[in-house]
This record gives sequence, structure tokens and C-alpha cells, in this order.
Amino acid sequence: MVDSERMSTSPSPTTASSRSLPPKQYGVTKPISMSGPSEADIQRTRELKKFLAEAGLYESKEEAAKREEVLGRIRQIVKDWVKDLTRLRGYSDQMVEDANALIFTFGSYRLGVHGPGADIDTLCVGPSYVNREEDFFFILHNILAEMEEVTELQPVPDAHVPVMKFKFDGISIDLLYASISHLVVPENLDISDMSILYDVDEPTVRSLNGCRVADQILKLVPNVEHFRTTLRCLKFWAKRRGVYSNVTGFLGGVNWALLTARVCQLYPNAVPSMLVARFFRVYTLWRWPNPVMLCAIEEAELGFSVWDPRKNPRDKTHHMPIITPAYPCMNSSYNVSTSTHRVMVDQFQFGNKICQEIELNKAQWSALFEPYFFFNSYKNYLQVDIVAADVDDLRAWKGWVESRLRQLTLMIERDTNDKLQCHPYPHEYVDLSKPCTNCSFFMGLRRKPGEMVQEGQQFDIRGTVENFKHSINMYMFWKRGMEICVSHVLRKQIPSYVFPEGYKRSRHPKFPPQLQSDKQSREDGDADQTGSSNRLLKRKKDPDAVDEDTPRKRWSISPQRQSSRSPELMAPSSLNSRTESNFGQMNSNKNLLEQDIVEVGSVSNSSVITSLTSDDVGNESVAGSTEGNNGSTNGSVEGSNNLGSSQSDSCDADSESLLENGNLDANGVFCNRLQGELEPSAGLGKVLQSMGGIDSETVQKPVIRLSLTTTA
Repeated sequence: MVDSERMSTSPSPTTASSRSLPPKQYGVTKPISMSGPSEADIQRTRELKKFLAEAGLYESKEEAAKREEVLGRIRQIVKDWVKDLTRLRGYSDQMVEDANALIFTFGSYRLGVHGPGADIDTLCVGPSYVNREEDFFFILHNILAEMEEVTELQPVPDAHVPVMKFKFDGISIDLLYASISHLVVPENLDISDMSILYDVDEPTVRSLNGCRVADQILKLVPNVEHFRTTLRCLKFWAKRRGVYSNVTGFLGGVNWALLTARVCQLYPNAVPSMLVARFFRVYTLWRWPNPVMLCAIEEAELGFSVWDPRKNPRDKTHHMPIITPAYPCMNSSYNVSTSTHRVMVDQFQFGNKICQEIELNKAQWSALFEPYFFFNSYKNYLQVDIVAADVDDLRAWKGWVESRLRQLTLMIERDTNDKLQCHPYPHEYVDLSKPCTNCSFFMGLRRKPGEMVQEGQQFDIRGTVENFKHSINMYMFWKRGMEICVSHVLRKQIPSYVFPEGYKRSRHPKFPPQLQSDKQSREDGDADQTGSSNRLLKRKKDPDAVDEDTPRKRWSISPQRQSSRSPELMAPSSLNSRTESNFGQMNSNKNLLEQDIVEVGSVSNSSVITSLTSDDVGNESVAGSTEGNNGSTNGSVEGSNNLGSSQSDSCDADSESLLENGNLDANGVFCNRLQGELEPSAGLGKVLQSMGGIDSETVQKPVIRLSLTTTA
């Protein structure tokens, strides 16, 4: 249910007196445009909000009331917990009476963009004598474990930000703890005050920063309601397009919030429909790795490190810096790798193209949220299967493995000199046909666009996978039954359980319908002359090859066929025969051998050592995206969209302003004054330029010897 405040579409009026005054500057640069909405923009905003409501992105009043009730219960639990600890440690009766702990929220709930079923990010702030290691993760954990309302309790003390995850009366809770240098925590504690960071450790600073960043974001945007609607829309889009996941190397909630807030600063009078379109336009042309910042980086004498590539060499390696606005300012997107950055730039270009069509009334909002067909976008995949003895063990094991998948991406990039790119998909799949509790993750593989192809070249990543599995098996809470299998599969070998209805999807076109006809008309001339001969040559080389131009029939996978294609998780004795079978099948199917070979292996007894072939590792593109828009990995973006084209009355003034302020260079990035406006910190930019720019190479680690061979 959407209340009237959320569904309001009236723009903020601009009075005559405000026109005479210089516009208020939000952020570190002047806005790109002060233009307000046209009638068409207001109508598109109404349609957008209606679409979001019909998509079920707003929770009901009943669920909102239940969340408040659960938060009230948790507040009382932590207060009682601190009072009991105060009494047990011999403090006076007055101290026991004054003992206190507070609960703060952050993340999507604090920003006001949470939806039905979303978790609540919470922070417990306690006194100095209540610690995290024993009091929080042991005593409070045991208190919660004994409560009937609490289920799925999972402490993660060794995380970058230590957290306790659980469900309270069905509501998912992520609970952090911060012990501050106060004997008594006052009820009116201002968590945004920098004095709260005195005499605390790094994990406490990271725990406090979630709330501090959320508060700063809300203070730094021109219109909170427009920001919330835009962010709600973009988070939904990111999930539909498979780029919403901080843990796997994409962007999480705070990253999307910061990117959205920056666009709100650049267009302070825009309504949500305008902001969504400008979002994709700005970040399609953004000159990464120049940082996105809502305010200047603040220095303080508390001794905490802040993001500064001039002083910290590691900061130079960040591909997509998105800087938090609260001290100590950090890069919230340090998880982004070369490969995931490339995927996100492709998706920004897709969003930009669709928004252009929407503004020309050639598409509806639903086109923007078309799901990304991951399993039709690559010809080679890594499949990571994990099993555990029971549901609780699988939950812990899965969390550990998922947190390390980003390392596998980085290791493959490093060990192939960035020639083989990975696309980790932030979704998990369960094979219900297996009797054991299990879960699978997938990663798309492709050659880096533009790389020279050598005849018979191999990518031998067996050593890489072995090292990855070794790091996984170092899990300090490992239990019997926790196993992992990593294998290489082709697109046609993807198991059927990853598809919603158990069947293979037909080939999804690489272009949206409105672009498909244009592309087809350009190619018809060449296709008439070369199509028949190419198909004949392909069939001679590979009798079983499928003509990509011919529509594929949807076909089901029988259990027998599926078991021969998807990797099984077996006992060691069974694994040996399985491995031999795989190699035997390879030798008997020489028609699969084409140009590139990806070799994958592992050392764990639960893994399958395979050496499978690929069809062609470099020809896939974003399903539904425009052709030739690949994000470069050297710190810039290749943009092929023309911002100067007229799209609607509301865009004309904006486009003219963009073109007056600067031109596009050969790489599709802004020059002159507008470049400075799209690159927030002019001072920092000058320093970085004098230093030769930010190096976007990945962090150097010990190199594993590769095997890049050729076949006769």
C-alpha cells in the first residue's frame, strides 16, 4: 500500500525570490542543470510510481507496524542485557539503574526505501565495559538463542563488520554492536557527532559508520522524497539486472544510495523520472576511476585512515570509488573488480538506452526492468556447488563460500593477466532432486573484449581453482559434511533447476525488439551473401552445431541426461570414476573442440577435475543491450550514446547545457568544464592528474604460474 505522500508528484515550486538568489550548491560541484520538470516529466513520474507500487515494492501498514513492534522488543532486550551485565560486574545500584543501550537503524530501513520482507540493519550502542567478543557474541547470543521468537541465529564475528544475523518473529535482523567510550549511554546520543569515535577500534568505527553515512545522505540531498523514489526504482532495477550484491563484487544498498544522491545533487529540481534517466546518462559517461563524492573528504586528528590515493597506494587500485560522506571517508565499493565493473558499465548503457526510448515515448517503464538473462549471455560458466549436513550448517557454509567468490574472480583475472573475465551471478540455486541440503552459484566466463585470439589458446585455471578451494577449506567453523565442487560447464550443459519452470529458455535476443529490426536491416545484405556458406562451413566443422539464427525449441532435461551434464557431489571414490568419465566424454566428443579451452580443476576430494572446451569466449553481449558498448578497464568508459540528441522538452535544455559546458572526447567522456562537474573533486582530480592518474590495475598478489598453450 502506498500512502499519499509517497505517490505525490508535485514538483517543488521555484519562487521569484529564489530565482534572484544564487542556487544552493549540493555537493562538491555546481549542479549540471537547475531545470525543473515539464508536464511530460510529471506524467512519467506518476507512471513510474504506479509501476513500482504494482511491482510490490512498498510494504503494507500492517508489516510496517510489525517492524516497529519488533524493534521495540529488541530495544528492551538489549537494555535488560546491559543492566544484567552491569549488576554482575559489581557496579552500584545507581549505575545499574542508569545502565543503557540504544538501537539505531541504518541501510534501506533508515533511508526509507525498504520493501516487503527486507531485513532491518540495526546497531546496538553500549557502554565501554560491555565488549563485543564475549558479551555480545556469547552472552547476548545465548539470550537470543533461548527465545522462541528468534530463529536462524547466525553470529559472524570474523566479518569485516562483525554482525549477528537472525529472524525475530519472522523479521530478518542484522545486528551490529559498538562499544563507545561512555560509562552511561545517554538517550539523546548524537551518533553523527565525531566525538563518538574517540577511543574506539576499527571494527567499532565501521559499525558506527553505517548509521552515520545514512544520516549524512539524507542531509545532503535536495529533496528526500524524490531521492527515495529514485533509489527505490534503481535498487529494483539493479536486482532485476543482476548487479545488486556487494559481496560478489557489484554494488550494495549503500553504494546505490550514494550514486543516486550524487545525481540528485547534480539535478536538484528534477523529479524521479528525470533523475532515473539522468542517473544512467551520468554514469554511462562517468570517467572511472574518478571518485563519486557527496561532500569533500574530511580530515581529522583521530588517526583513522581515509580514502586518499595520494597517500595510500592501495586506493589507486580501486576501479569504481564511491566515497562515504561521514568521517572517516572510505571507498564503499572496494569490492568491485575489473570484470564486475565491466558488467555494470554495460548495464548502465542498457539503462541509458531504454530511458532514451521512454522519454521519446517509444517504450514503457516495464522495459527498463526486463530481467537479465544470465544463462543466455555466455557460452562458458563456472559452477560452484556446495553441500552440508543440515540447513543450519549450509547457511553458515554458504555465507562463507559466497563471501569468497569475489576472491575467485580476482584470482582468475590476475592469473590470466585480465584476459579472462568473470561475471559472478549474485543468485543462488537449489537442486531439489538431491537428498542433501545444497546450493549452487554460477559465474560467466569470457575473453576480454579486444584481445587478440591465438589459434588453440588455452586458459589453464586449474591452479587458480585449487588455490581458491584451499582458501575455502580454511573455514575455521568447518564441519563434517561441508563440501564444495567447482566445475566448468557450457551453456548447453546448464542444469535445468536454475530455470524457473525446469526447462531451458529459448535464446533471448541480444537486442530489444525496437533495436533488433534496425540491426537486422543492416545485416540483411551481408547475411544473404555469406549466411549460407557460413552455415555450411560450420556444419562441416561441427555436425552437432546449433545455428544461432534458428530459433531453439524449449526442451526438458531428463534426470539421466541432467546427471551426465551437471556436476555431482559425491564421495571420493565416486569422484574418481566421475572424473575419468568426464575426460572420456571429452575425448569422444572432439566436435566440441574449437578455439579456446578453459581448464578447471581442484584439489578437494569433493571436486571434479575437468578440462572442458568452449565455443567462443568473446562474442556474447548484454542481453537486451546495445551493440559495442563495453566498459573499458583502464579507468575510462567507452560511451557511444549521443547526449546531444533531443529527447523531450524536458531534456532539450539539459542537453544544451551539457554541450555548452563541454564536448565528448574519443572515449565518450566529458572534456572541459563539464568534465570537472562530473568528476566531483576538482582539487583531488588535479593532484591525481599530476601523479599520472589513478592506476586501475588490481592489487598485486603472488602470481600462480599459468598454462597458456596452443594445440596443434
